Amino acid sequence: MTKQSIGLNDQLYNYLLSVSLREPEILLKLRQETASHPRSGMQISAEQGQFMSLLVQLIGAKKTLEVGVFTGYSSLSVALALPTDGQILACDVSEEFTAIARRYWHEAGVADKIDLRLAPALETLDQLLATGQAETFDFAFIDADKENYDGYYERSLQLVRPGGLIVIDNVLWSGQVANPQIQDASTQAIRALNKKLHHDDRITLSLIPIADGLTLAIKRR
Repeated sequence: MTKQSIGLNDQLYNYLLSVSLREPEILLKLRQETASHPRSGMQISAEQGQFMSLLVQLIGAKKTLEVGVFTGYSSLSVALALPTDGQILACDVSEEFTAIARRYWHEAGVADKIDLRLAPALETLDQLLATGQAETFDFAFIDADKENYDGYYERSLQLVRPGGLIVIDNVLWSGQVANPQIQDASTQAIRALNKKLHHDDRITLSLIPIADGLTLAIKRR
């Protein structure tokens, strides 16, 4: 048996989904609509959404943060997993993309759990810190423009409580992070953050090869 993470060909990937994916109808509907979107590649995978739902329930999260909404699959996955008094503060800059998200949040009956802030996320996060919300969030998910990943991480680390969880998407970046010939700004930003987190003693770290790579960082007490 191999001692390293195995690659998933189509046959094995489809088997994985067939024995594990429990996707609610509303999420399937959203995923299918987003598949026809010109930027559909920005949506997280169904199994990643389910994994995030499990994480939120595992840590008993009530107050969560999302940086990057797109059409709302990740926020809807989390909202459905939160208790009735749970809340998501969601950051995005696109009225167009998040209009789709809003429609599905309402249809799923979770719109009251989601506070959408349409502004540059760094501004929103700084505002949260300025209004005394440091260490009040249980969970944060980062999936926005890669050049600002470090800024999103540093602010999220201040905003989550000790023992809280930060989840960062696209950290394997379709394998480009491992190719030294690729030096665009987004790839370099992800590489730099991955290296930084590897040595960051403020967190307990795991990088897992689900979807496009997902970093889990627990804030140490």
